[in-house]
Amino acid sequence: MPAIANPRLLILHPRLNLYLKPSFATMLFRSHHNFSLFSFNHGRKLAIPKPQLFSVNPRNLSSSQLAAEAHSNSRDNGGGGRSGALSPPAIVEAIQKIDVNPPKGTRDFPPEEMRLRNWLFSNFKEVSQLFGFEEVDFPVLESEALYIRKAGEEIRDQLYCFEDRGNRRVALRPELTPSLARLVIQKGKSVSLPLKWFAVGQCWRYERMTRGRRREHYQWNMDIIGVPEVTAEAELISSIVTFFKRIGLTASDVGFKVSSRKVLQEVLRCYSIPENLFGKVCIIIDKMEKIPMDETRKELKSAGISEEAIEELLQVLSIKSLTKLEEILGPTGQAVSDLKQLFSLAERFGYSEWIQFDASVVRGLAYYTGIVFEGFDREGKLRAICGGGRYDQLLSTFGGDDIPACGFGFGDAVIVELLKEKGLLPELNLQVENIVCALDHDLQGAAAAVATILREKGQSVDLVLENKPLKWVFKRAARVNAQRLILVGNSEWQKGMVSVKILSSGEQYEITLDELE
Repeated sequence: MPAIANPRLLILHPRLNLYLKPSFATMLFRSHHNFSLFSFNHGRKLAIPKPQLFSVNPRNLSSSQLAAEAHSNSRDNGGGGRSGALSPPAIVEAIQKIDVNPPKGTRDFPPEEMRLRNWLFSNFKEVSQLFGFEEVDFPVLESEALYIRKAGEEIRDQLYCFEDRGNRRVALRPELTPSLARLVIQKGKSVSLPLKWFAVGQCWRYERMTRGRRREHYQWNMDIIGVPEVTAEAELISSIVTFFKRIGLTASDVGFKVSSRKVLQEVLRCYSIPENLFGKVCIIIDKMEKIPMDETRKELKSAGISEEAIEELLQVLSIKSLTKLEEILGPTGQAVSDLKQLFSLAERFGYSEWIQFDASVVRGLAYYTGIVFEGFDREGKLRAICGGGRYDQLLSTFGGDDIPACGFGFGDAVIVELLKEKGLLPELNLQVENIVCALDHDLQGAAAAVATILREKGQSVDLVLENKPLKWVFKRAARVNAQRLILVGNSEWQKGMVSVKILSSGEQYEITLDELE
């Protein structure tokens, strides 16, 4: 072997660096202050010492430290030759363990949680389709301007918003209705009214978390576009009642509080309150259950409402009887007329025991214009289960022509909490029709062929992918709740057959591949 000027140092060709793994390259080009790169024993044997891990961030080094590091590298290079002959010392960042929990307010969906979510969403979709609604969806990322409607809305302060690389202001959608309105405007006259659309989508709000309230959730929406009559609201409430019945809830478990934004409008009109204050008053009233009454009075006064009007307003909001409301507002107003019609329709639909009048329900979103409703649990342990109402003037806020519309939003989190409370969560175990196992390693391909035959016939198959003892296979079959165990053995396979065991009864028999179904 030819002599080497410095027997402690082996200089590699620069191109070779491209093929070295970072950790190995780091080991090669570390300073000898940490360890010698290569040492030769009698010119033939190569001894590679164990590397020492370190963490250096060049931005944290002073200029004198960087200079010293460069000088150290120069000495290690033998003080001569081209400076580019070696790659610069690699920087190895310390390996840090990541937080394995999802971001605050969000969720993972492992298999058992995913089964529950799929069950819930299936019920959402099946009920929507029972009522003749068509499914739609929208981007999770929308223009921020879609949600900046009126000052004072709580949702404005809860947006996950940012500027993208094209300098556009965008936001993760906090709700689905504005996206629906945008799509309706986009479609214009290419769609015929009325539209009956539903969606199940992910929404984001940066808000204080409580039981059943997260920063990321899924929401079921049903909307009717183009129907001005109260029959549309009655139909929507009927669909939610149908859903509740399907999942085991009754009128003794949940109910609906119903009112109308027009009740407030009529009261404020009596006191000559400007129309532009209406939305702000609604937002204050929507928080009445969350803040003390004195704080509500204070906020209403700050909004420019007189003390006389505040007291009258609070008196009306305390009414829980439609008859009492009619005595105060009179029978000719639009609010009373709409509500009376809705309660009459509820009897025809068969859910009158599910709904009750509550003048304090106004909903926090500014775009509601008429009847509003909220689903609640009668024990009062949880926040609103769902909510909705009429929004006849939303489209014009985006530059479109106003079309009569109403809809609701129904989150996935509160209803799951309620089902837990009532002991109504379904048992949703993994269930596979067949488990297929080769009894010999050479028969793995044969087992795969059997699995393919069954899958092509629409049967679910859990194929055992390794050589496992039968004890393990039976445990696996029990875990996946398999109905049949299909064993591929040498003697059976040579006859074009497999062994089938019915796991519920223990019955076992042989069958040809043609008969397998």
